Amino acid sequence: MPEPAWSLHSRLKEDTIDIGDLPLSKVLVIKDAHYPWLLLVPRRVDAVEIIDLDEVQQAQLMTEISRVSRALKEITKCDKLNVAALGNLVPQLHVHIIARRTSDAAWPRPVWGVMPPLAHDAAEVQNFISALRRKIWLG
Repeated sequence: MPEPAWSLHSRLKEDTIDIGDLPLSKVLVIKDAHYPWLLLVPRRVDAVEIIDLDEVQQAQLMTEISRVSRALKEITKCDKLNVAALGNLVPQLHVHIIARRTSDAAWPRPVWGVMPPLAHDAAEVQNFISALRRKIWLG
């Protein structure tokens, strides 16, 4: 019997812009212009926790988190990076990488629930995505 195909959780699909695939993870931008906020979603069926990945996949995920984090920090010149795998609302394994500034609306608290999402300016988000894609070798 063939293994079921991987698909992105509907909530993640609704809340993000897909910018491409690394070897393990789909890279997404959260639709909230308050923060430069990315998600990495390993394309593995039924992965809920990092420990659901085998050790090779775990190492690949850490490599991808590092690559994307470095690129995000270089592009945004942020004060701090927040990296977290929570999944309380969406069970599909996903890792948040958020560029934080001491001047952002939520500082120093977590970003969740502080401000309603702010729509991205179309040109600004495209420039951000283009810069990110170049830095993380997606195009």
